[in-house]
Amino acid sequence: MTSSIPVVTTRTAEGSALQAVLLDMDGTLVDTEGIWWDAEVSIFAELGHALAEEYRAVVVGGPMTRSASFLIQATGADIALAELTGLLNSRFTELIDGTVPMLPGARRLLTELAAHSVPTALVSASHRRVMDRVLRSLGPEHFSLTVAGDEIARTKPHPDPYLFAAAELAAHPSRCVVVEDTSTGVRAAEAAGCHVVAVPSVVPIEPATGRTVVGSLEEVDLPFLQALVTGMH
Repeated sequence: MTSSIPVVTTRTAEGSALQAVLLDMDGTLVDTEGIWWDAEVSIFAELGHALAEEYRAVVVGGPMTRSASFLIQATGADIALAELTGLLNSRFTELIDGTVPMLPGARRLLTELAAHSVPTALVSASHRRVMDRVLRSLGPEHFSLTVAGDEIARTKPHPDPYLFAAAELAAHPSRCVVVEDTSTGVRAAEAAGCHVVAVPSVVPIEPATGRTVVGSLEEVDLPFLQALVTGMH
């Protein structure tokens, strides 16, 4: 699937169907979930604890405070939550020093949305310092709005980040499509009343009403997103 596929209509004007596309960052657009896990494993190794592989499914896609709290409790590590989150953010930014790998289809999709002036938001549970670092690779010009996890009182799985993004873009949640890779993000988007495209990364996600599961972003283009909102998919 390429961006050369004809677009019937951009349908982003007032009274139209698709009003905005809201995208998660880690594991959805950029291949960073494994890098986060590497950061967590290395920090806890320095603290004298080995992380069990099954912890990975628990921490993926969640807000930093929730993931860090779980790992402290699971390992019994002697470290304060604030100190751990700071260490994890610093270690992650060290590990991604350079270009962050984009997932298949991500750059094409962002380019297509920008070419048709579709309002687009990047909505992440990652903190602003991490998001800004990743944006160097994603290209900040692709987004009308960016929302970081430490800028919203309640982040995913609460609907607040997506409700905030939709409101900022003057879009109704029911006319927004959210693209996510984790069940945490999917729950947030569905609670906000948005249509959801799930591109599972670490943990499988099942299809459901209002939720379309795809193998990669190579299956997603603007007509595909429009059809989800108009109910013609």
